[in-house]
Amino acid sequence: MSELRFYDRPKPFSVRRRFGTIFSWIFEILLVIILAYLCVVCFGARTVMVGQSMSDEIQNGDTVLINRVKYIFFAPKRGDVIVFRPNGNEKTHRYVKRVVGLPGERIQIRDGKLYINGMEYEKNKEIGKIEDPGIAAEELTLEQDEYFVLGDNCENSEDSRFVSVGNVKKKDIIGKAWLILFPRNHMGFLDS
Repeated sequence: MSELRFYDRPKPFSVRRRFGTIFSWIFEILLVIILAYLCVVCFGARTVMVGQSMSDEIQNGDTVLINRVKYIFFAPKRGDVIVFRPNGNEKTHRYVKRVVGLPGERIQIRDGKLYINGMEYEKNKEIGKIEDPGIAAEELTLEQDEYFVLGDNCENSEDSRFVSVGNVKKKDIIGKAWLILFPRNHMGFLDS
């Protein structure tokens, strides 16, 4: 039988090692909680689409997730689907529309077509004929913090053509609509 020598004995669990393990666990748990909180704050905002103004892509009643961080670092670009409060009104539902006009551009709707800086918008075929030009019947110039938005279904959309919505100021934009969450059969990322 072999004899157990002093240096072969298991070493006792030291107090320092115990505190190190406990501290490590606490640190990892706190890190997970902070990351989860940041994900909810940044990407957990959602809205429910009201109306058919964005059909076929977004239907009435679809739940849409909002990326609230993107526009802190980047400006909205043409084609982005944004979520905003019209005229900064906190008491109304959130609007979901597509950006077509950028700050400093001249916008006009004539003969059923959208013109940007005097040039026919290249995606007029996708928009279709716009029967009611609203306030865009006369050319208007966007300020440095304003965007012109339209619904994908222009004939059934309350958008920048109407005084009740008007040009959307950057400060009134909540974020970028990026994912349809519900209903499950319509779930998916949004085109932009």
